[in-house]
Amino acid sequence: MPRPKSGEVPKYRKHKASGQAVVKLNGRMFYLGPHGTETSKREYDRLVAEWLANGRTLPADERDEELTVGEVALAYLQFAKQEYRRGDGLSGEFDEVRLAIRAMNELYAELFASDFGPLRLRVVRDRMIESGTLSRNTINKRIRKIVACFRWAAGRELIEPSVPAKLETLDNLRRGRSAARETKRIPLVPDSTIDATTPHLPAVVADMVALQRVTGMRPAEVCAIRPVDIDRSGDVWIYRPEHHKNEHRDQDRFVPIGARGQAILLRYLAREATMHCFRPCDSEAKRRAERHAERTTPLSCGNRPGSSCKPSPKRTAGEAYTSDSYRRAIHRACDVAFPPAGELARLPGETVNAWERRIKSLGRLAEQRAWQSSHRWSPNRLRKTLGEEVRTKFGIDHTQAILGHKHAKTSEIYAQVELEKGVRVAREIG
Repeated sequence: MPRPKSGEVPKYRKHKASGQAVVKLNGRMFYLGPHGTETSKREYDRLVAEWLANGRTLPADERDEELTVGEVALAYLQFAKQEYRRGDGLSGEFDEVRLAIRAMNELYAELFASDFGPLRLRVVRDRMIESGTLSRNTINKRIRKIVACFRWAAGRELIEPSVPAKLETLDNLRRGRSAARETKRIPLVPDSTIDATTPHLPAVVADMVALQRVTGMRPAEVCAIRPVDIDRSGDVWIYRPEHHKNEHRDQDRFVPIGARGQAILLRYLAREATMHCFRPCDSEAKRRAERHAERTTPLSCGNRPGSSCKPSPKRTAGEAYTSDSYRRAIHRACDVAFPPAGELARLPGETVNAWERRIKSLGRLAEQRAWQSSHRWSPNRLRKTLGEEVRTKFGIDHTQAILGHKHAKTSEIYAQVELEKGVRVAREIG
């Protein structure tokens, strides 16, 4: 009997040898009673409803064997694919769940779930620490994802409630009390640094940076802005993203856009209402037009416009930027605006890949990476910079409103210690 396709519900069938109604769930045959009777149909409805509610997995009292850690993880990942969605794709939260689950499965996928306790969870955490690539905060976050996986399974009667209860007894890693790597405080990005980078950005990305600097949007919100999402009825426009980070919490998100932001957006509103304002394909078309305008070779000689393009390129400029492509564009501009000196410098006409191959051949790739880390800045720092500016001028409650934070405690993350006020008090009292 072929397995049902993904998304299909196993059928109510007749077992010819016994005349009973049957349904097959997770490889196990369930006999429901005489075929065609109301009793057998009600039993079929009950079993299938419980199976679907448990993420297409049988409840504990219906299974012949106990679930393993890997089976619990697989069921939770199927649930997470539906839970952590944003628009037409998966959110970054799903990636965090997937990576946490993978770290656990590498060690204990074949172990029975009931045998997975705080000691084994500590072993998973120690393995994360030993990797040296994850910070203490990231490790704590992923351990909480693992506990949430077992809590979810207990809530659907896949495992005993005592399993997540024991896992929750493992304390978080504390600053300075473990070998886990500590993160440095993310600094603000000075306007002078932004101004030095902007000339090396594509015009479209430069406008995205300018808009984010004056509105404090998240990078994903800048990438997703469309004319239809902007209420232009007042002197201050209101942008309501179609999808945002906290929509699954029933939290509304609005971004007020003042005169400076409006001046930037006006150039991008003369298009279809549902089309993204900032599009890589527009940026690429503008780049090609500028190169053509600078052409000195007559059109009768050399390549004509478009004749040297690949017929089937692996990558083409899309209809919308993503947070990653937006960040990469800024990083590339930083490499040009703040180039390393000496052998680490990029040669004229040298591609990024050729540059990295040359640095690697010199055995100085780590040195190049360190230089880039200290001289590059990312779009999230624009949001942090505006948060500090608003907090200084208007207070924490206004920072909470402009950045779209549900709790004021979140806004405090963006607030630095007000040293100047403290110095003023010390000066006054001697």
